[in-house]
Amino acid sequence: MDDARDLTQGIREHLGQFSLHVLLVFATGLTIGSERAVVPVLGRDALGVESLFVIGSFVVSFGFVKSVLNLYAGKWGEEYGRKPVLVAGWLTALPLPAILIYAPNWAWITVGNVLLGINQALTWSMAINAKIDLAGPDQRGLAVGIDEAFGYTGVAVGAWVTGVIAAQAGLRPAPFYFLAAVVVVALLVSVVLIRETVQYARAEGDDDHHDANLPFLAVLKRATYGDRTLFAAAQAGHVENFVDTLFWIAVPLYLTSRGLGLDAVGVVVGVHSAMYFLQIGTGGLADRIGRRWPVIVGMFVAGAGVLGMPLVEGYLPWALLAGLSGLGMALLYPNLMTVPGDAAHPTWRSAGMGVYRMWRDSGYGVGAILIGLSMEFLYVEAAFYLTAGLMFLSGAVVLLWMEETHPEFGTHEPPAPAPESGSPTSD
Repeated sequence: MDDARDLTQGIREHLGQFSLHVLLVFATGLTIGSERAVVPVLGRDALGVESLFVIGSFVVSFGFVKSVLNLYAGKWGEEYGRKPVLVAGWLTALPLPAILIYAPNWAWITVGNVLLGINQALTWSMAINAKIDLAGPDQRGLAVGIDEAFGYTGVAVGAWVTGVIAAQAGLRPAPFYFLAAVVVVALLVSVVLIRETVQYARAEGDDDHHDANLPFLAVLKRATYGDRTLFAAAQAGHVENFVDTLFWIAVPLYLTSRGLGLDAVGVVVGVHSAMYFLQIGTGGLADRIGRRWPVIVGMFVAGAGVLGMPLVEGYLPWALLAGLSGLGMALLYPNLMTVPGDAAHPTWRSAGMGVYRMWRDSGYGVGAILIGLSMEFLYVEAAFYLTAGLMFLSGAVVLLWMEETHPEFGTHEPPAPAPESGSPTSD
C-alpha cells in the first residue's frame, strides 16, 4: 500500500511506514532528552561554569538554529521530498556524542547544540509531515498526536536513562554512549527502510483550490501576521516553549540546589515529558471537539503547574506538579500544530507548518535568554514565576483571538489574498 502508484491515505493503510516514522520520532526525542538532566549540571559541576545565564546559552544556540531550520525544512520537504531532509538531519547528529564527551569547555557544548538544533528541525519536521501525508485529512489530529506523544516519550526516556547512567557512572562519557547508539540506529533506519511520502500531499492538493501554490513569502506573511488565528497560534507556540526550556535549564539546577540527586532529577524532568504521551489521545480528541478549547485549557494548566513548583518542597510534590505542567502541554502542543495544518492547502502545508514551527521553536532561544537573565540577576525561582505569567498572558490571547479551525465545524475562514505581483516563488 506504500507504493507511490497507490495514493490511498490512512494510518491503517500505511501502518508499516507510519510505525517506522513513529520509531524515528521516538529516536528524535531520545536525542534531545539525553541532554535534559545531564548537560546543565555538567556545565556547573564539571566545566566550572558559574554564570546561570551562560549555562542557558546552549539552549539559545539550539533554539534559534532549530527555528530557522524549521522554516526551511518545510520548504525543502516540498521541493526535494521528506526522505532526503530526514537523512540529512540524522547525518548532522553524528558528531554530537563525541562533542559532548570530549568538550574541554562550555563553548564546545554550545556549538554541539547548533548541530542538535539542525538535527531536531530536520528530523522532527519531516516526521510530522510524513505522518500527515500518510494519514490524510480525516486523521490529521490523531497523526500529530501520535507524533508528539512518541517524540516526547522519547524525551522522557532519554532524560531518565541518562540521569540514571550519570548517577551511577558519572557525567561523562557513559550517558553519551547511549546517545551515540540512538543516532546510528536512526540513521540506518532512515536510509534503508523509509520511503518517500510527499506524493500523498501532492495528490491531496490536486484540485482547483484558490490557495494552492502560494509563493513562499506569501505563506510566511499569512502564517505570521496576515491571519489573526494563525498569529494567535504562533505566539502561543512561541511562549509554550518557555516551559520546555524551563525544564531543560532551570529545573535541573533548581532541584539539585535543593538537594535532589541526579537520578531523581531525571525522574522529575522525565515525568513532565512523559505526560506528553497523552497527546496520542488529545490529538484524536481535537478531531472530535475541535482544536481551540484543548489549547486554551492546556495553556492555563501548564502555567499552573510551573507556578506551583517553587511553592512546594519535596520529591513527590515536584514530580506531581511537573506532571501537571506536562498534562497542560499534552493538551495544547499537538493541537496548536494542527491549526496551521487545518488552515493550509496541502500544496503549501509543509511550508506553512514550517513557519509555525519557526516561531514556536524560537521560543527556546528567547525563553533561554529570559530564563537565564532572571536566574542570573534575580533568583532561580523567578524563572518559574516569569514562565507561568507569560503562559497565562499568551493563553488569554488565544482565548480572545483564535477561531476554531477544525475542517468540519470550524469557524475560521482563512483569507485568500492573490499572490503579490513579482513575489518570489521559492525565496
